[in-house]
Amino acid sequence: MKKHFTLTLLAVGLVVFQVLAQTQVPLEDMSSFREQAGNWQIVGDVIMDRSLDIHHDAEPEPQKKKKKKKKKNSEEPKRKAVTFTPGTGILLNMNDDVVKDHLVTTWEHGDVELELDVMIPKGSNSGIYLQGRYEVQLLDSWGVKQPRYGDLGGIYRNWETEPSLMLKGVPPTSNPAKAPGLWQHMKIRFRAPRFDEGGNKVANARFDFVEINGVRVHNNVEVALPTGGPIAKEEVARGPLMIQGDHGPVAFKNIEYTPLEASKVTLTDLKYEVYEGSFQNLGEMTDLEPVASGEAEEIDILVIGEEDRYGIVYNGKINIPEDDEYTFRMGYTGGFRLSVDGRAISEVNSNAARSQPIETVSLKKGSYDFELANIKNAPWHQPRLGLFVNSPSTDVKTFHHYDSYPLSEDFVAPILVNPGDRPRILRAFVNHEGGEKLVHTVGVGHPQQVNFIYDQDRADWVAAWRGDFVDATPMWHSRGNGSFRPRGAALWNDLSFSFAELADANAAFPRPEEKGAYSQKGYQLDPATGMPVFKHHYKGVEVTDALSPDPEGRYLQRKLTFSQGGLLNWYVKLAAGDVEQMPDGSFAIADRSFYINVLSGGAARVREVDGMKELVLPISGAEVNYEIIW
Repeated sequence: MKKHFTLTLLAVGLVVFQVLAQTQVPLEDMSSFREQAGNWQIVGDVIMDRSLDIHHDAEPEPQKKKKKKKKKNSEEPKRKAVTFTPGTGILLNMNDDVVKDHLVTTWEHGDVELELDVMIPKGSNSGIYLQGRYEVQLLDSWGVKQPRYGDLGGIYRNWETEPSLMLKGVPPTSNPAKAPGLWQHMKIRFRAPRFDEGGNKVANARFDFVEINGVRVHNNVEVALPTGGPIAKEEVARGPLMIQGDHGPVAFKNIEYTPLEASKVTLTDLKYEVYEGSFQNLGEMTDLEPVASGEAEEIDILVIGEEDRYGIVYNGKINIPEDDEYTFRMGYTGGFRLSVDGRAISEVNSNAARSQPIETVSLKKGSYDFELANIKNAPWHQPRLGLFVNSPSTDVKTFHHYDSYPLSEDFVAPILVNPGDRPRILRAFVNHEGGEKLVHTVGVGHPQQVNFIYDQDRADWVAAWRGDFVDATPMWHSRGNGSFRPRGAALWNDLSFSFAELADANAAFPRPEEKGAYSQKGYQLDPATGMPVFKHHYKGVEVTDALSPDPEGRYLQRKLTFSQGGLLNWYVKLAAGDVEQMPDGSFAIADRSFYINVLSGGAARVREVDGMKELVLPISGAEVNYEIIW
């Protein structure tokens, strides 16, 4: 019987390898959740005052000018830790001592990948329970230097006293937590426990990973028992998501989940033939006799036994369990061809290429002839051959031995740089988040684990993060490329000049290529602190720029000084992006990614230039001080 086969080449690239069916949890109403006491609701916006702890009384708003005939006994209105406005798009918990239900989804999951944004007020506490049983902690952990299992991202413990039933908590490996009231991104990949046909558990639940603000804080953590406070202690193959609602306010948006059902695609009757020769193209193996052959359970380039001048062909059957779109990711060095039912899905007729092509095809249920061919005549590449397959409804399945296609071709022990008891200064290239390569940058690592990168071309900081300093492997391994990478949840800044004289209050700040009268004069170290003080010359004015951690080591303070005051039409750009003024007078930037708090130098104002909002500060004196808080 002729098999149905439709070849559909789609847009491909490494970033779209795992094309799985992602479900957005609608936050227009509460229909995705079971009934609860009313502490959970859908709102349009939420503001969390970073300076107010939810466990303390609200503080009065900043005093305003008194109105005439003010009553003697009247009180100033009080600020609240959490305020919200009607609308849709945000899920908010506002519990009290009586109304404090957990929130449980109407849908259930097994293996799953979960992504969401969460906002936590000062002093609050919550948790996300996968299957309602295994908690990832949500806590205001801003500034914690040595996180424990109860901090943000920790895998919580249980409260059993019988030794055989006790589960210890697992702390996150680092603390990328942001300040209260800022949106934070979480991504969790969870594997449900496995059970045999008799219902006996044969494998424990596992967190493949947990990421907070782009930083991986857990890898392959096995959870043998439910954590504390589960929906039920009995473990199951599928269960609902549950969010803790009795410990304090918390808000969520952009909740998405991806079921990770195990793929049932199989390779059977797999055989291989090995060829020797300085092959220039794949066709040269056609009429040759193999030097070795055999049966195989999986693809493994190491059966060749040679580093170069080889060819190998795998043949067998690929068994497709149901009609669907199947994404094939191939990895190889040399030349490569993957064919299904006699038609090439991917082919690179070379002997020295190196790539990871991704192709998606529409396949009907059935069994198809499978062929994979590979040649290499390039001694500068190590042998590599791998194959991954998934569909929109199933997880990625690997069809090769790990050593046939390791995660990194040139894996070496990382070269990590950290400060000692004094700041560490490292000059290097930096690849900005937006893609631009910056070549006159200085990395500064501080013993308090508050780090930043300064761009001398722009007279401004371009990245800031807490935790470990940098990975200098790209800079120093082998010939290197001169760049390093921050080892934390980096906050990236706008790429234009930090200060300038503008033609008018609405003129754009210049870019580095428009620097005109600007020149950078290097930096000198403060003998007391060891921190660099950057020096610049602009239109006859000497400018110094000093950034350093606050005394508690949670954020950065910046001090700009000018050799003369009274500078007309001079401005400092404090930030670019969405700008909101918060109840405490600070400004939240870029959808509440970080705060700017002005201490001195004038009154900041919000303006819009070329469709982008900016927070700018007229320079009214010889000094500007402000804080960058995240």
